[in-house]
Amino acid sequence: MTGTSRGFFGKAFHFIKRATLFLFASSFLYILVTKWIIPPVTVTQITNAVGYGLERDYVSWSEMNASIKLAAIASEDQSFPDHGGFDWDAIEKSLQPKKKGKKTKIPLGGGASTITQQTAKNVFLWQGGRYSKFVRKVPELYFTKMIELIWGKKRILEVYLNVIEMGPGIFGIEAAAKHYFHKSARNLTRAEAAMIIACLPNPKKFSVKPMSRRVSWRYPQILQQMRNLEDDEDVHALVHR
Repeated sequence: MTGTSRGFFGKAFHFIKRATLFLFASSFLYILVTKWIIPPVTVTQITNAVGYGLERDYVSWSEMNASIKLAAIASEDQSFPDHGGFDWDAIEKSLQPKKKGKKTKIPLGGGASTITQQTAKNVFLWQGGRYSKFVRKVPELYFTKMIELIWGKKRILEVYLNVIEMGPGIFGIEAAAKHYFHKSARNLTRAEAAMIIACLPNPKKFSVKPMSRRVSWRYPQILQQMRNLEDDEDVHALVHR
């Protein structure tokens, strides 16, 4: 290897090293800041603003009633209070080979993607198709573990319920409550909370009002799971903090 080549690769290595350190430091600082401040905007919100507009109205943990927190856990991630960011049992099941011609249904309680992972993706990264999701996996792992360590469960669920899309261009439970039921998130009934959560994971396709077949089928199941979970000590302690 010539001196010129060594010089080029040496400079490239130092550039990559400095860029990596900068990205780590800046992302770590942003994680710390968003432990107390709701993210001002996300990539998903920006991309949706063109074509769908942007409705959002952030609220604090105390301004959300327990029903909406319980509905989110019951529908999306029933192991949320207990896992460290990843539901390894669900991941293992999702990797099992599927029989040809057989449709696989994701059970109520979420698939392999936890509330923590969804929050990391929505706040720090981007939504993506088949190929971009592979590029996103490594930073998603990093952000998932970091917010588990730095934010904690209460903050993760609070941010999740403020930033996820709950209708075309509608982000967060307060905006959804006002849009669909003309009330604040604090005053949602259990059924209304379940209806809103039932539009996930595809709120553009699964409409709350007018109610799509998917939402009308799913929200009673969420209500049943809420009844099953509400006496669980860990779930009760979290949603009633």
